[in-house]
Amino acid sequence: QVVLIESGGGLVQAGDSLKISCIATSGIFSNFNMGWFRQAPGTEREFVAAINWNGGRTTYADSVKGRFTISRDNAKNTLYLAMNNLKPDDTAVYYCAADRSTFENPTVSEHEYDYWGRGTQVTVPS
Repeated sequence: QVVLIESGGGLVQAGDSLKISCIATSGIFSNFNMGWFRQAPGTEREFVAAINWNGGRTTYADSVKGRFTISRDNAKNTLYLAMNNLKPDDTAVYYCAADRSTFENPTVSEHEYDYWGRGTQVTVPS
């Protein structure tokens, strides 16, 4: 069992930067590939970024590539998402998720993730 808690969301202006975090309060964090997903009102949850267990491989949605950076600190049991040049379309609840597999390439499919946090709201007004 892994308990994930996101933090760091907020209201920012277009063009601003924000870094959100997800701490795993139980489980062995380095045993999991990790991902960030987001869900805007009235839409389905979508993949944002993922990182493998040792941080050696990352993958991004096209919509955030070049603006967002996923990283992890296994010593602190913490996953990060640094977001630059934020846009109104980035407004959503951001969820972190843990995948028990430790494949070298992290998955983009939400169905492969086993544990989820409750999310943190990021709002970028238009």
